[in-house]
Amino acid sequence: MACRRCRISWAGRADTCAWTTCSLRSRKGRRTAASASVSARAAGDTSSPAPSSPPSTPCCSATRDLHINEVQQEVLVGCLSFISLLGSLAGGRTSDAIGRKWTIGLAAVVFQAGAAVMTFAPSFRVLMIGRLLAGIGIGFGVMIAPVYIAEISPAASRGSFTSFPEIFINIGILLGYISNYAFSGLSDHINWRVMLAVGILPSVSIAFALLVIPESPRWLVMQNRADEARAVLLKVTDSEDEARERLAEIEAAAAATNAGKYGDKTVWQELSRPSPVIARMLVTGLGIQCFQQITGIDALVYYSPTIFRNAGITTESQLLAATVAVGFFKTAFIALAIVLIDRVGWKPLLYVSTVGMTACLAVLSAALLLLAHGWVSRGAGIAVAILTVCGDVAFFSVGIGPICWVVSSEIFPLRLRAQAAALGAVANRVTSGAVAMSFLSICRAISVAGAFSAFAVISALSVVFVHRFVPETSGKTLEQIELLFGGGDGEGRGDLELNDVEHLVHKHKG
Repeated sequence: MACRRCRISWAGRADTCAWTTCSLRSRKGRRTAASASVSARAAGDTSSPAPSSPPSTPCCSATRDLHINEVQQEVLVGCLSFISLLGSLAGGRTSDAIGRKWTIGLAAVVFQAGAAVMTFAPSFRVLMIGRLLAGIGIGFGVMIAPVYIAEISPAASRGSFTSFPEIFINIGILLGYISNYAFSGLSDHINWRVMLAVGILPSVSIAFALLVIPESPRWLVMQNRADEARAVLLKVTDSEDEARERLAEIEAAAAATNAGKYGDKTVWQELSRPSPVIARMLVTGLGIQCFQQITGIDALVYYSPTIFRNAGITTESQLLAATVAVGFFKTAFIALAIVLIDRVGWKPLLYVSTVGMTACLAVLSAALLLLAHGWVSRGAGIAVAILTVCGDVAFFSVGIGPICWVVSSEIFPLRLRAQAAALGAVANRVTSGAVAMSFLSICRAISVAGAFSAFAVISALSVVFVHRFVPETSGKTLEQIELLFGGGDGEGRGDLELNDVEHLVHKHKG
């Protein structure tokens, strides 16, 4: 039957369902979890990729001020992604050791130290030191904030809350574009430093956020601190009974782990020599992270001025206006994704996103090729380039941009979650760095049109990947999601309905 309040089909006899996912039963939980999630992002996003800013923002002025050549510019942009993988790997173990909450604080402190060094850098070498330090902070932040939010949020709202990383990142990028325009009147020696200094200001909120946000109840259970976990769950659920049910479910998952499910293996041994169930999870989690970046989003964001110049835009004011449009579309559509994600589900948005990106990249490549041969007018080429770049970032932001972080933070069992999510962040950062550091060289070798043709082919493969490897997990608790990959009773992987999951959960508990 269907719940008369939330309309979710379930197998019970009562008028309202027993699921914590009921959209009308979780109002208190959503309010409290939303407060915790936003506070986490306020802290976590001080170490997010947003302050890395594309070359079209502080980097252009810095290159002129510090006499940075093209190779150094590629290294400056790309090294952030590669060095952040060290932070992500360390962050997985740190979050298991000291907790999710305090790892967020550590991430913010490390990033702010790097930002301060970059702000006052007198040379390229010192700028690189600050960039590397900031990259470690970013690595901590990009892996721990989604994990924390996934573990603290009600299942009915987990998608929108875990998507907050992308909207904060996009707002940062948009503000970077706008501040580049606002500070363009300042000298090259000053304007990029002012922009980096402004990025340090959010550190003031970190101390307050850490006083407000609770620790992850799932981490507390792992540390045998069930009373504290229950206190947290009482804050993010609507009733004591619901808190008790969720705590029992978390304790059952933790007990299964502690009872020898993984034998004597350490976390990294289990991840390096995974069982078939964990292997399927790793393929999904790492694969979606790689596809998020290898489809060329960083090339569009970081090097949009290069693309627009290739399309025929010549004046600085037109370039700035076009890049601001890119930032606006990216931010607006991630806001749309946050509204839709828990209502529509992960897979429909992923299909729209990957198919739309493929179409935009193919049209952009064709337009640039036609322009290079003089087969279309300059005005038409510029218009198509702007529309397709804006369209690509819009489709990215409404789907795979935020959802890759949702998926990689929710699919792994409790014992493996933090460090497996860290591996996903590493995959994301490695592919991001590879794209950022190689894009200009690839363009010289096969042209800008050729580069985006390759991205279009990869994007088409991402559609196949989503269809084959990504299950629908919206509305399911973290403990239920393991069943979708064949966990628990060994059931096969598939897109289960909530009533099917309920049956498997009860069967597993029995």
